[in-house]
Amino acid sequence: MDWEETAQEREFRQEVRAFVRDRFPACYRPDPEAEHSLEPEDVWGYDWPADRRSADPERRAAARAWAAALAERGWIAPHLPVAYGGAGLSPMREFILREEMMRAEVPTVNGIGAMLLGPTLVEYGNDEQRAAHLPGIARGETVWAQGFSEPDAGSDLASLRTTAVREPAEASDAADAEVYRVNGQKVWTSSAQHADWLFVLVRTDPRAPKHKGISFLLIDATSPGITIRPLRDMRGADPFAEIHFDDVRVPVANRVGEENRGWYVAMAALGFERAGIGATIKFERVLERLITSLRSAQGQDFRRADTAVLRHEIAQRHIELRVQYAMARLTASRQTAGAVPGYEASVSQLLGAELHQRLARTGAKAFGPYAQLWQRDGAPMDAAFAHMRFDAVAATLLGGTTEIQRSVIATRGLGLPRS
Repeated sequence: MDWEETAQEREFRQEVRAFVRDRFPACYRPDPEAEHSLEPEDVWGYDWPADRRSADPERRAAARAWAAALAERGWIAPHLPVAYGGAGLSPMREFILREEMMRAEVPTVNGIGAMLLGPTLVEYGNDEQRAAHLPGIARGETVWAQGFSEPDAGSDLASLRTTAVREPAEASDAADAEVYRVNGQKVWTSSAQHADWLFVLVRTDPRAPKHKGISFLLIDATSPGITIRPLRDMRGADPFAEIHFDDVRVPVANRVGEENRGWYVAMAALGFERAGIGATIKFERVLERLITSLRSAQGQDFRRADTAVLRHEIAQRHIELRVQYAMARLTASRQTAGAVPGYEASVSQLLGAELHQRLARTGAKAFGPYAQLWQRDGAPMDAAFAHMRFDAVAATLLGGTTEIQRSVIATRGLGLPRS
């Protein structure tokens, strides 16, 4: 892998910095009371899917203006072909774009739709599906949510029980297409309450082996029979929701890939999810702020006494961040060479999840008993690490548990037997 950027890539990095400086709306500021987003590509203080529908007209207008500015360049979904509203960027240029946006701490737009579903439709969708959905994703007009997890099928995703029964077209109306009747429940679906569409795994053959009876459907979130209820977490935020499907009619034409082969489509989508740079830069910025705070006069009043141990911990976190950055860049390099993200993406996911928890503990221990302060006013670093400890609880569950990631690394990366 070549660590040196080309002259063209360095020029592109400067272009991105200038664009963010000149086009990001000055009135679109982080919400100081917001909890950190649980999505790795999001930045603190922003929730773009919610902001675009905010009751505050200024925030709503700013969120939409930022989406419009990015869409002009095709930078909402930069990997998509230009014909569908993307920029056709190489994986390495997309890596640079995401990195610089995270360093500037400006929000991404249409995260799950752009980063997961977009490339999945390019790879597995048909021409009609790409034409129907990719332009809306690339313009920031259609927000998507991922309906995979279920109450009794979290880590063992293939054990899902939401069913889709295929029905023929209505004999009384020849214009009606074949449909699936979808029934079941999804849970822990990020931003589902803000979504226009859902991409969902359903069981279409209950008699097939569990990995081979699953299909991948695109479902309009406003379809009759869908109920979406936000779920409150222990921080008091509601970043995700549960979704109930009660005889929801979904056209068979909305199936991505072959019937009963949706598992392979879903695994490709999750590979795109795990390949991002966002979490690395987010954690780098947090560590930088921790060091700056500890060196300040206020930080010295709050910090723990045994600074030698603290220095060692901070150095260890810095080393781990550089390893995670290297893995993210390796994934981008492999994509540039034409490879599909594989076990390297699971390594990145595993590193990021566990680093999130270790970094939260290091920051909390740095301030000793003061890290127990939850109210931001007057607390060290505005209680950032008190809140981060709560954020980090779910890190080793989101996007696939650490046990699942280790299994992928062992079997696909190291070639070890499954049993």
